[in-house]
Order: sequence, then C-alpha cells, then structure tokens
Amino acid sequence: MLPILQVKQLHKQFKRLKAVNGVSFEVPEGICLGLLGPNGAGKTTTVEMLEGIKTPDKGAILYRGKPLGDEFKNKAGIMFQSTALQDFITVQESLELFQCLYPDVSDLQQVIQDCALGDFLDQDTASLSGGQRQRVLLAIAMVNDPDIIFLDEPTTGLDPQARHNFWRLIEKIKQQNKTIVLTTHYMDEAYRLCDEIIIMDHGKIIAEGTPGDLLSKHFNDVVIQIPVSVSLETILGLLEGQGKLSFSRNQDRFEICTSDVNQTVKLLLEANISLSGLQIRERTLDDLFLELTGKGLRQ
Repeated sequence: MLPILQVKQLHKQFKRLKAVNGVSFEVPEGICLGLLGPNGAGKTTTVEMLEGIKTPDKGAILYRGKPLGDEFKNKAGIMFQSTALQDFITVQESLELFQCLYPDVSDLQQVIQDCALGDFLDQDTASLSGGQRQRVLLAIAMVNDPDIIFLDEPTTGLDPQARHNFWRLIEKIKQQNKTIVLTTHYMDEAYRLCDEIIIMDHGKIIAEGTPGDLLSKHFNDVVIQIPVSVSLETILGLLEGQGKLSFSRNQDRFEICTSDVNQTVKLLLEANISLSGLQIRERTLDDLFLELTGKGLRQ
C-alpha cells in the first residue's frame, strides 16, 4: 500500500545553518508519527516543508505518490503551535469561517462533538481558556475532513488535566483512520499517542521505529531509584569506582542503572544500605531522548 507521505532526501539551509540535511522517511496511512528532537534539531523546519509552508532546497515530498499540490492542501489539516483567532466572533462562527475556505468539508456537528466544543460554542474566542482554545484549534484543523493532520506541540502550556483530555481527543481521531504527524517535547505524550517515532538532531534522523522497538534496541537494563542519603552516596561512589555499578542523582533520589537487579540489590544489602523507599522503573523515552541527544544545554 502506498504511504500517504513519502519524504526523500530533504535539504534546507538558512545562510550558514544547515537546518535539514538529507532527511528521508515514509508515513503509512492511519498512523500517528511523532517527530521529536531538541530545539534546533531541524524538526520544525522539516514539518513546515511537509505542510507546504517552506520549500526544500533539495529533495521531494510526495502525497499519495504525487508532489504536494491542491489535492494535498485540501486534504491536510494543520494545528500550528501558535494561531491567532479572529476577535469578536464566537467559536461556532470561527468554525464556519474556516469551513468556507475548503471545497469539501466535514460534518460540523460531528467535529464539534469529537472535539467537545458543545458547552462553549457561543463564547467569544478571546475569552477561551487554554484547554478550550486548543480544542477549537484542533477542530479548525478538522473542518475540511483531512486525511492527514499536523499537530505542532499541541499541548504546550496546558495543565495535566487539559493535556490528558486533549490526548483522548487525539486518540478518538486516530480511530477514524486519520494520519497524524505530531511534534512534541513531552516524551510521555509521544509514548502514549505515537505508533512510530522519528528522533532528529543536527538536521538528521538519528533514530526511528516504534517506541517499544527503540527502547528495546537501546536499553537492556532498568533503573533502581532509592532516596538520597550521605552514607548511600559514599557507598555508591565506592561501588562505582570498583566498576560494579553506575549511578546519578535526580533531585532527592539516586538512580542506579543495572541489567542485574538481584546483584545490585545484593551489593546494597551487603553494604548495610536500607532499601526503604526503593523503586524500580523501566526505561522511558525520556531516557532514550537524553541518551541520543545529550544532556547539555543548547544554544
């Protein structure tokens, strides 16, 4: 089956900055693809080229096997990271306004139901809360009944409750066999929503695959978390110096990476360390992201 999007050797340069350097991938129909990377990695420029906003210096983007054109523009929905809504009109009027821009449109009542807008349709757009505003912007991206939807950091700035509610809306859209391209800095969001993930850095793809496959490929250990104490730090330092384990400090807990939990716990017990408060967690996309892109501050 032909992918809905094919990206072939994209290049984009801004003066001396090579923002995108030979990026290629495919987006199968009906999946949620997460495009991740630190600030300056090239993901925003890549997405803007996929959306048709920026033109590649070299390379090709194909929608259903054809170069981006009117068909793509009419069947793509975009939720920008920052969008200005028209003042002095209601949510209902905003949706109707955007529907007028397309030859084919969705059932507006269904969009309103899917995005849970019924309680504030008559409210002025200027008075919306952060969560309400994001739901309206998602609905605007849906008014043309798109085959593919681009969501650019859609939950940035939302409180945890609003984020989880928004995730449920996206999962509902996924059930309609829509294709979603998502950029986010929240690794838990990517893990929950994305079927496949691409991680970029310095304008190139450095990892791609399903979340589970990527974690299995890069890690064969777990993390033991244990509360900080002076005596524990001394013992961990000695054990690390002997090459028996590695550890780091995360706020009020030490994190010990180990592929042999039983042996590590045995070492702690032999050193008379209390295991009170000990927790064991699996590796996460946060761990993978930091492993691949580093922990240093970016310009």
